[in-house]
Amino acid sequence: MRVNSKKSLAALTTAALVASPTIASAAGHGGNLRADDPVGITFWLISIAMVAATAFFFLETQRVSGKWKTSLTVIGLVTLVAAVHYFYMRDVWVSTGETPVVYRYIDWLITVPLQMVEFYLILAAVGAASAGIFWRLLIGSLVMLLGGYAGEVGALAVWPAFIIGMAGWLFILWEIFAGEAGKASAEKAPESVKSAFSTMRLIVTIGWAIYPIGYFYGYLAGGDPASAADALNIIYNIADVLNKIAFGVIIWAVAVRESEANS
Repeated sequence: MRVNSKKSLAALTTAALVASPTIASAAGHGGNLRADDPVGITFWLISIAMVAATAFFFLETQRVSGKWKTSLTVIGLVTLVAAVHYFYMRDVWVSTGETPVVYRYIDWLITVPLQMVEFYLILAAVGAASAGIFWRLLIGSLVMLLGGYAGEVGALAVWPAFIIGMAGWLFILWEIFAGEAGKASAEKAPESVKSAFSTMRLIVTIGWAIYPIGYFYGYLAGGDPASAADALNIIYNIADVLNKIAFGVIIWAVAVRESEANS
């Protein structure tokens, strides 16, 4: 059974690594990167970083105990989905010079709820989670994303959309600090899980605060549209590295510590 599990993981990791260059090739027909295009360069660098992170997280599932394998697999899926979308976002930017709003929000619509699931999973791994935590975090993330998307595509005025998105984010913060998730971490989780949960909360608080800054510079600050688009995409790209890869590394670290402590 263990051999079959290892074979399945190896196949999954290999498929991810083989598919990524194919996706990059398919997405890359629109033009080549220019040395004077920092936005396009960040799209490409982050694409490769996400692929590398995916391979790492999938391979490391074999190092942790069974109750942590799902958490590492989910964060590997987060970085894999992000890698695929970053290849396509890079192509949109290089080909047209336009912000790849649709691809970015499709990426976030998949990966952000998965990241919220991670709060539930690390608490569930130590028997401290309820289904209510999962649903509240999911609803908060959807409100946040749909508000932001409505503003960026013009379905709503940018200020009302910004306020709706911020409300979703603040609801998430309430749940992980003062709501059931925060209380479960404080009262029922072991110290290693408490530490990871606290660091993940900091990323969602500080790291996710980068996205409203990008939105502000892109749509609310005024100024030259080209400069605004550059600022928006660079800020979003930097935020994605922190909020996906660093977020995953925290989960990996606690999974390894807990697995080794109980082995």
